Amino acid sequence: MNFIDKFFSKYPQEKIIKWFKQICIAEAVSCFLLYGVAMIWKRYDEEGLLATIFIIIVGNIHGLFFTLYLLLCLPARKIYKWDDEDFVFALLAAFFPFATIWVDKKLAKFDRE
Repeated sequence: MNFIDKFFSKYPQEKIIKWFKQICIAEAVSCFLLYGVAMIWKRYDEEGLLATIFIIIVGNIHGLFFTLYLLLCLPARKIYKWDDEDFVFALLAAFFPFATIWVDKKLAKFDRE
């Protein structure tokens, strides 16, 4: 049993599912704030100090949610009984904007056929 399995084994599945769904949404929202707000603001702001500070803060928050999403994919794989293809797809979804929402809505279901 590795460290991540050991850590998540003390929490009920319902709580892990709740965390996974929240992190999927939070990662997408932070991605929007980073790409849709901060980077555009930085491009059009002449002085750029506040925009730079905003990018640093939102970028760090996005990095945290990105990492948490990847970590929560491991217990989610066991809970949702993903095969290797689904698991790799869920991991790759972290690298595309807003794809984590798709994982939350389509891949993270118990009643998949």
